[in-house]
Amino acid sequence: MSLSLISLFYVSLMALLDPQAVMDLVQVKLENNDALSSIRGVYGGVGFTICLSTLYLLVNFPEKGAAFLSLFWGSYAFSRLITLLSDGPLGDFGTQWFFIEGLFALLGLGLWFALKSKRRQQKFIPKQGF
Repeated sequence: MSLSLISLFYVSLMALLDPQAVMDLVQVKLENNDALSSIRGVYGGVGFTICLSTLYLLVNFPEKGAAFLSLFWGSYAFSRLITLLSDGPLGDFGTQWFFIEGLFALLGLGLWFALKSKRRQQKFIPKQGF
């Protein structure tokens, strides 16, 4: 799940420092300061907050951190699926990220199941001795 955090942090940092670089990935031109500010806020500020929140969850509540990442990446993949169904085929960028986000969602879900199962086993271990 560290790959998720690294990728989120990278995009957040890029958006804070150079919002146009983020939008160049999808060939969108930011032509005013409000557009620059919005990308800095959404991809930079909110992305950074998501990174910190995810890190907190993964350290203190790994189960919840894995569940959150699965939902986070799954939501991105679902959004791309809606675009694919509503508006037609995605470009190379969207297609690549659709598969990456889907994979991250499935990995997060698998990790969540594993952690949940491990925790369940710990709850039912009988105490030895008196």
